Parts: sequence; structure tokens; C-alpha cells
Amino acid sequence: MSSSKRKLKICHVITRMIVGGAQENTLFTIVGHIQEGHEVVLVTGPSPGPEGELLSNSDYPKFEIAEIPHLVREVSVSKDIKAYRELKKFFKERKFDVVHTHSSKAGVLGRAAAWDCKVPLVVHTVHGQAFHPYESSWKNLLYINAERWAAKRCHKIYAVAQAMIDQCVECKVAPREKYQVVYSGMEIGKFLNSKPEADLRVQLGIPEGVRVVGAVARLFPLKGYEYFIPAAQAIAEKHDDVHFLIVGNGSMYEEMQAQIAEIGLTDRFHFAGLVPPDEVYRYIALMDLLMHLSLREGLPRSVVQALASGKPAIGFRLDGTPEVVLDGSTGYCAEPQSVESVVKFALKILESPELAAKMGENGKKLVAEKFDWHKMSSILEEDYLKMLSVLGK
Repeated sequence: MSSSKRKLKICHVITRMIVGGAQENTLFTIVGHIQEGHEVVLVTGPSPGPEGELLSNSDYPKFEIAEIPHLVREVSVSKDIKAYRELKKFFKERKFDVVHTHSSKAGVLGRAAAWDCKVPLVVHTVHGQAFHPYESSWKNLLYINAERWAAKRCHKIYAVAQAMIDQCVECKVAPREKYQVVYSGMEIGKFLNSKPEADLRVQLGIPEGVRVVGAVARLFPLKGYEYFIPAAQAIAEKHDDVHFLIVGNGSMYEEMQAQIAEIGLTDRFHFAGLVPPDEVYRYIALMDLLMHLSLREGLPRSVVQALASGKPAIGFRLDGTPEVVLDGSTGYCAEPQSVESVVKFALKILESPELAAKMGENGKKLVAEKFDWHKMSSILEEDYLKMLSVLGK
């Protein structure tokens, strides 16, 4: 860090540090700011569950981590009140220059506590909306009102995709000028330079010479497997040389296995299980096409990783997906919940190697330009410093 640059005390707050996109985004931001000489602390709730703990699966420089036991993902009035008090006590004691919150629950409680403690700069990142078209109306109303309340208790809101901003403005969460897009950075070098490994292919039981359609997502509702499996069935009927690779783990594993067995595709599906984040590139390198069919997504991280690996992608036309899946250029956006649309585009890519190769080239260029985590970290650091200067703090 240059001697002229102010050294900041920064606190990031997130509900849990599972293996996931919002968590990787937060970790890379922390690493980048530590490298620039800032003092950074991470506050998180407990991170149990089949998704795995990111901090146990990543190689990162050591920094202070404070766990708030009552900061949990589920709505719990008693725990939420306790978490708010614990956060407020922590902020008062530590006197941070910046509190940056992530995820919905930590975003509401963290911003409220930091604002009440008069932290000089309070900011938030929207990684994905709690409210969305596939949620019940009463829950959406609750989430939107909570976001409106929290938006008044911060100086700025970042979003990992322009679509997130448009949705928030449309729901009157906050005025457009309060938002800024900062694309979710990641370690793209390994993906840009990835090559398929024959030994890994054998380990997964994928026969030599077959093509692979893959997904990288937790095995949970709304992650799109209710569309992926029927789409796979239709693709398999057209091409007997196509297999399917699933990277991830979660509560739907047994249910998915049963569905796949019922349609007679057990021998053509391969489950990698939970893979450390720095190993994901090895599995995407085996794919010819990625299908990410989530119904609730900020900006689909696995799609960016597939594009960086030179693989075309298909996703539903919602949230931030159209900002990376550029129709006819890096892949195709299908109509939400339409298996027929997904299959049509998948067959088009699988049946045209030249098109797939061109989409792969375009995807690599797009990712190299926009998604390196160093760029994300630098944009946020510069913005912190600029806003503190403007605020006179």
C-alpha cells in the first residue's frame, strides 16, 4: 500500500461461510484489501450443512474471524434480536471505518447495528434477492419491506449484476443513485488455462469419447435440477454419446438419484460431490456444455467459470444471467421453467462444434475483461476511500 493511501479498518458481515458464490466474493474482497494493507475482520454466523465450509476448503492469508452464534439464515425473532445486539456490541468495541454486509439476513441486521453505532461508512452487496417471482407473495412483501428499511441504514448498495439493481428500484427498495454494479470477481486464471484430465474422467466413470453436459450447483430446490433432469432425458434420447456431470452436494441428492434411476439414466449421470472451490476448474474442463437452470440467481458464478473455461452455457433468462449468457455469443438464455427451450438450445450447441468453439472463445474474452477478483477488490477499495472523503470521515 502506498504511504499516501489511508489504512482502513474494515469489517465484512455475512450470515454463513458455506461453499458458495457470495461467500467466495466476500473472501476474495477480504484478501484483496489485506494485500493493500487494510485491517480486515470477517463476522459470520455458524456454517453447518452439506454445502461445506468455505474457510476449510480454501487457501487464504490468515485474518481475524469472529463468529456470532445467533446470526442464522432462518428467520427467528429471538435469535435475530440477540444477533443484532451482539453485532452492535462488536462494532462499538472495534470502531471500524467501514462495515460491508453481504446476504439478506446479515445485510438487514448488520446494517442496522452499524448504522446505530454510527460507523462512518456502511455499505451492502446484493448477491441475490430474497424476494423473487417463485416465492410466496406474503414472504416477498416481508423481504421487500425489510430491504427498504435496511437500505435507509447504509450509504451505498453494490450489486453483482445490473438486473439486481433494476429489481430493487422497481420494488422501491432504494433510489437508483444509491446503487452501483460491481461484478463478482473470482480466481479466473485456472479456468482460463484449464485442460481436461483423462485420469479425472476415469475416476468419475465417464467413458472415453462421450460428450458431457454439466451443472455446478448445490443440490437444493430452486437450483434448477427439476429442469436439468428432464432436459437431460430429452437430450439423451437424441444422442446416446452424451453423459451428464453434476458437481455439488445437498439435500436433494437421494431424490435426484431416484428420479434418474426412474428414467433409466443412472449409467449416464456422474456425481462429483462437494468439490473444493479451487478444484472446480478441473471438473468444468471435462464438460462440453454447462446448463445452469437456477430460478433464483444474482449473477451465476458457475456460468462465469464455464465461460472462462471456454465452454458455452445455457441458463434461464432471469436475474443476472443474460449479462453473461449472451444469446448466440457465449450461449443461450432459455425461457424460465421451459425444458423444451433448454433442450432446443442444448441440441443446437451439441450438434454444431464450430458454434460451440466460437462461443467458448467469446466467453473467455468476456470473463477475462470483467471478472478477475483483483478488479472487484480494487473497485470496492477505491469507492470506500472516495466515499469516506466525501462524507468527511
